[in-house]
Amino acid sequence: MSFLNDLFTTQPLIALFVTIALGYLIGKIRIGKFVLGGIAGTLLVGVVIGQIGITIDPGIKTIFFALFIYAVGFQGGPQFFHALNRRSLNQLASAFVMCVMGLITVLVGAWMFGLDRGLAAGLASGGLTQSAIIGTAGDAIAKLGLSAAVTKTMQTNVAVGYAVTYIFGSLGPIILVTWLLPALKRWDIRAEAIKLAASMSGGRTELDPGQFDAVRPVVTRFFSVEAKSKAAGKTALEVDTALSDAAVEAIIRSGQAITLAETSVIRPGDLIALSGTPESMSAGQALLGEESPAPVGFRLVEESREIILTNKALASRKISEIHEHVNAGTRHGVYLTQAKRMGINLPLLDKLELNRGDELHFVGRPTDLNRVQSKLGYTIRAGAVTDFVFFGIGMTVGLLIGLISFTLWGVPISIGSGGGCLLAGLMFGWLRSVHPRYAALPLGASTFLRDFGLAVFVGIVGITAGPQALVAIQQYGLTLFFLGVAATLIPPILTFFFSYYVLRIRNPIEALACVAGGRSANPAFAALLEKAGNSTPVVSFTITYAVANVFLTLWGPVIVGLITKNAVA
Repeated sequence: MSFLNDLFTTQPLIALFVTIALGYLIGKIRIGKFVLGGIAGTLLVGVVIGQIGITIDPGIKTIFFALFIYAVGFQGGPQFFHALNRRSLNQLASAFVMCVMGLITVLVGAWMFGLDRGLAAGLASGGLTQSAIIGTAGDAIAKLGLSAAVTKTMQTNVAVGYAVTYIFGSLGPIILVTWLLPALKRWDIRAEAIKLAASMSGGRTELDPGQFDAVRPVVTRFFSVEAKSKAAGKTALEVDTALSDAAVEAIIRSGQAITLAETSVIRPGDLIALSGTPESMSAGQALLGEESPAPVGFRLVEESREIILTNKALASRKISEIHEHVNAGTRHGVYLTQAKRMGINLPLLDKLELNRGDELHFVGRPTDLNRVQSKLGYTIRAGAVTDFVFFGIGMTVGLLIGLISFTLWGVPISIGSGGGCLLAGLMFGWLRSVHPRYAALPLGASTFLRDFGLAVFVGIVGITAGPQALVAIQQYGLTLFFLGVAATLIPPILTFFFSYYVLRIRNPIEALACVAGGRSANPAFAALLEKAGNSTPVVSFTITYAVANVFLTLWGPVIVGLITKNAVA
């Protein structure tokens, strides 16, 4: 044991990485359907290892939190700014009301039970399950000009409040959206999800759990053109226009594939490779001729490409509207097979509205994909390399914003480096979505910055707080726990009924998704998806989640400013 003490005190970075590894290992332990998660696990392990008394340069904590919060803003920027429109106004209002109710609940609890600034911020961080508050509140506490001992005690109390309230903070929303609220309204989540999917898809049957569609979304068949064929003498583009959801991919003449262009004329005796939806193949056979086997050794090379939607003319429009609006000359040979928003799969249904920043997956020939890409946005491959010029500028802008401080009604307000980097990330993420030539930060890179940055930050917080954490837990543990229960349950319950009766968010799936998103509750969203059995909750969740991530993070310095009690060192 003394060997570990000596090793960790002389090489604190080893202690940090051991904390992260053990924290994420413990975070994977599943009790029923509940999983603690790597961040909470890392904090708890850090508190235990921190009992040794390890000193880590606080600058490391600051820079990794700044990287984490910038990546959060960058990924959420397109969706956050998209949410600020009339079409999603009621869901935007629901998320904002949820955030405000959470803030009020925390403030009232802190005033009633005499919590200091650190404990109040920790209550918000864990009770509202927003880990970023640990950093933004810690920054604000450091700028109060208090003694080093008092500052350290209150920053420790932020971690203590988080640790005590986080577990129920994660579990509570799961209970709300999958059991309590549906029971109160007598909703069958699965049945409602099927109804919503049917209304969005024009009546197509929704599959049950365990079922899958054995028919591929895009297939290729070969047809022999006869002299009496309706396609004989027509160009490839004329055939594509007649079939709508299918396209000529190759013309094989005398055993050889000819160079294919829109003006290529189909002749009797040709073998046509036709790609499209399975439903379009019958129309293709009626137009072209009898189906034939593929020539031996013939290869038809197509590509799967991911394109980020940036065209304002196509944003906020339904898939069915876009399909009808775009002429066959533009869309032929290209098929939408998947759509994602903030990394989450969207239900690919006719009435789904696409937003700027959505990730669209297409299948088709490279030449066809190039034509469509120019009208949609940019391919993810175009941003495979980080634009460090804009990344450096973005981080600089964020840190400079964090230096701004002012007094509001006698209360000193400063969002700190964390809040500044969050705002900068939002701005540069939005910039990337509308001007894809600038500020490239690939999804893999931004996800790594987000996850690793938070892991390092929380690990250091736990290790640093270790010696004082147990004392604070013994003193405030039970009070904090019940206050955490209140902060977890009261805001979503009140906001749910406000949204239902005032904002008129009446669809059960949308209403429950707004609860999960407005609370920034990923575990609750995962549980709702499981109950729904399809991806219908995704759209409402992403709008409210993007808004909640911003406002809940900014509550850290607000709480530190409004709560006036300081801890006793």
